[in-house]
Amino acid sequence: MSKSLDHDPIFDVAIIGAGVVGCAMARRFTLDGAKVVVLEKAAEVLDGASKANSAILHTGFDAPPGSVEQSCVAAGYAEYLDIRDGLGLPVLKTGAMVLAWNDEQLASLPALVEKAHQNGVLDVELRSREALLEAEPALSPNLKGGFVVPGEYVIDPWATAHAYILQAIANGAVLRRNAEVLGGVFEDGIWDLEVTSGAVRAKQVINCAGLYGDVTDARLLGQAGFTIKPRKGQFVVFDKPASELAGAVLLPVPTKTTKGVVIFRTIFGNLAVGPTAEEQESRTEATTETASLHDLRAKGIEMLPALAQFEVTTVYAGLRPATEHQDYQISQDVARNYVSVSGIRSTGLSAALGIARHVAAMNVGVAFDGGPIKNPIIPSADRLSNYHGRDWEDAGHGGIICHCELVTKREILAALNGPMAPTTLQGLKRRTRVTMGRCQGFYCTGALSSLTQGYLDPPIGEDDE
Repeated sequence: MSKSLDHDPIFDVAIIGAGVVGCAMARRFTLDGAKVVVLEKAAEVLDGASKANSAILHTGFDAPPGSVEQSCVAAGYAEYLDIRDGLGLPVLKTGAMVLAWNDEQLASLPALVEKAHQNGVLDVELRSREALLEAEPALSPNLKGGFVVPGEYVIDPWATAHAYILQAIANGAVLRRNAEVLGGVFEDGIWDLEVTSGAVRAKQVINCAGLYGDVTDARLLGQAGFTIKPRKGQFVVFDKPASELAGAVLLPVPTKTTKGVVIFRTIFGNLAVGPTAEEQESRTEATTETASLHDLRAKGIEMLPALAQFEVTTVYAGLRPATEHQDYQISQDVARNYVSVSGIRSTGLSAALGIARHVAAMNVGVAFDGGPIKNPIIPSADRLSNYHGRDWEDAGHGGIICHCELVTKREILAALNGPMAPTTLQGLKRRTRVTMGRCQGFYCTGALSSLTQGYLDPPIGEDDE
């Protein structure tokens, strides 16, 4: 591997991976005064595990007490609520219910409530069947009982991570996309990284590569202390009127391997059911399967019988970077100024800010040239929530391009010409909601194709995953 030239810039921190954890990490270290570069192998941020999840801000009530996951979820939850107004991030306070549908599940509820209290979530309380049905009258009368978790929220999974990385960029961080890390050498206190987009030099490396966390550790350290075992989760998304059936997030009694199938409103105004939990070898194949989707729909109807009256808008699947361990795999190689942040499963969205604080607090022996930023720049957040003000409600938006999701010309042009311009339709979708609606782009593709000409690769109408 050829060495970088001496005049190449030396970053304080190189963060590998621009999922939600990598984005939060970039924000944290940039605000702490570090010169940061984020290296993402894909063409867009959030193109791996972070692009598909249930978008719930968890309290961590059901995390293993004393685990790294529990502490990071609790810290991330608290920081999110502290900064969300300043960053312009929407939250929908729904609360959650953990529901028992048989006698065995009912018997397990007191222990789960005690676990929540051990985790500091003290407002978790048992509720009778009658009280739960009164609060959520669309639930099946077959319900046995449950408990409430008042502090759970629904949030925007994409605008949240975009806000983190955009604030980092606005305050000096560098984002490099299409930049896969192939290897690296640590000499004289500096990492010389071999990257597909060109060599990068940094004092410290933080591996937030998600589904490729073990591969990245092996490339840079020679070995990994864990193995990523991709776990696929499929979801069914119902039309927006179905969201009237459930106010709270409806959770099942969890098992040792999965939190189970959840019914939840999305911040975009739909009602979703999922995920499945399917172990697989592929780190890229997030396909949906007809039989699994039929099972999910049936499961949703079993819990909310009136759901049978509503049509499905779309389906999707995502991969979670599970490992053979129950807890997060966050480790530090002090001698080589390297931190591995891996095994961040379904709670990554809630824990991201807490994980970033956890890593920042580690004594990695790397001094930053700059001090903490006292008055950081805060860019405008994407306005995607159906429950908060949207761009189409303001004058001068240039017309609505996507009528299903009420996406304006102004929103699309702002994303295409902004500091993290999307280069694919999927990237534009995550910035604006375009093509997400009932027609799945059938009616707006023509106008969108003209508007995005010269911006996207491949252009709309050609293959785009």
